[in-house]
Amino acid sequence: MNSEKAISQKRSSLLQKNILASFLIKGWSALIVLLMVPATLHCLGEYKNGIWLTISSMLLWIDNMDIGLGNGLRNKVAEYMAHGEHELTRSLISSTFALLTCIIIPVMLVLLLMIVVGNPYQVFNATPEKAPHLDQVLMATVILVCTSFVFKLIGNFYMGIQLPAVSNLLIALGQTMALFGTYIVLWSGSHSLMHIALVNTAAPLLVYLLAFPYTFFYKYPHLRPTFRLIDFKEAKTVINMGVQFFIMQISGVILFMTSNLLISNLFSPELVTPYQITYRYFSIMLVIFTVICMPFWNATTDAYERGDMEWIRQATRKLRLMTIGIMICMTIMVVLSPWVYAIWIGDIDIDMKMSIVMAVYIFILIYSLRYSYFINGIGKLRLQLIFTTAAAILFIPLAYLTTLWSHNIIWFMVVMCLVNIPGLIVNRIQFSKLIKGQAKGLWNK
Repeated sequence: MNSEKAISQKRSSLLQKNILASFLIKGWSALIVLLMVPATLHCLGEYKNGIWLTISSMLLWIDNMDIGLGNGLRNKVAEYMAHGEHELTRSLISSTFALLTCIIIPVMLVLLLMIVVGNPYQVFNATPEKAPHLDQVLMATVILVCTSFVFKLIGNFYMGIQLPAVSNLLIALGQTMALFGTYIVLWSGSHSLMHIALVNTAAPLLVYLLAFPYTFFYKYPHLRPTFRLIDFKEAKTVINMGVQFFIMQISGVILFMTSNLLISNLFSPELVTPYQITYRYFSIMLVIFTVICMPFWNATTDAYERGDMEWIRQATRKLRLMTIGIMICMTIMVVLSPWVYAIWIGDIDIDMKMSIVMAVYIFILIYSLRYSYFINGIGKLRLQLIFTTAAAILFIPLAYLTTLWSHNIIWFMVVMCLVNIPGLIVNRIQFSKLIKGQAKGLWNK
């Protein structure tokens, strides 16, 4: 019993340290994002900036083509390490790296072929005069992001061993390098879309390339991936869980990526900029909440594997108070938004209604995440899978029809809120049933 209490205390202590470290790192990361917006906007102008934001959101497709292996790996690593199975963990890491490489090479070749034979200007509703060499920009970013695709697994490894702060640090370092690169482009007077695309996609790759030898040759050599331990049968244990994560990831990407693309096509590329400004402003609270919640994911896996349900109950009570605090902060952010935009961006006109609806949308995501991070840690994903997929399927036709009816981006954003509400309700009910031991049938899958 004392041993179980000691493990619970150690888990809580590690959780607190990671949350504190992640707050500092994410605070810096949020500041970088805020500085990046005006720098990129001044460098490219509203038109090309809207195109770059749309390209960035589309690149998320590549980032999520791992069929959920990253999230599956973090859960299985947490599970194996809880039982001290180091050799199995090493085989799992080796096999996942190999499988990701096999996935991304054909994906990259197909994407490059589509760029060569397709018409990027038609896809982005852009003109060659305002955005020259768009095909070359797309090809360069695809190659760099596809290479990062494999090495970003290092971040999932750190989350699996309950060190999400390290994963956040790697991301923040990449963003910092990208920010420096953006300001160099701005100060040089070479305000090309290609240069902005290169600094934003090459910087994260460089960080991961440097992190790989540090992680697996210096810090954790006993878990270093090796060809000898590649076993695709072992990778199946990750794939079984990972496919569910993958479908949820893709559904989330559809909601995020298609919103930019639909705005660009149904309205204009210029409107992507104010939309993204409001998103980045209010998503500061999403980042803060994610910093707090992310360490709970694999700590929950560890607690669940050890049967420590009381620890999970105590943890969720703390998050309930945090959610109330975030709601109050977001209300204040809405009131202050006109002055914040004026100081941050300048004279770009942003409708207060856009700020209000975006705040509601972000809070819906936060409230849903409060439950889904715990459910993800336990691995009961079926209902999330159903409702996230349904939201993605419904969003595009509903957004399109709403836009034809209203010709107003505000109603477009209202649809974004509405399609996410059913998933929030189901997450809350499922978590309550799981924590009380009353989950049966679909609620327990």
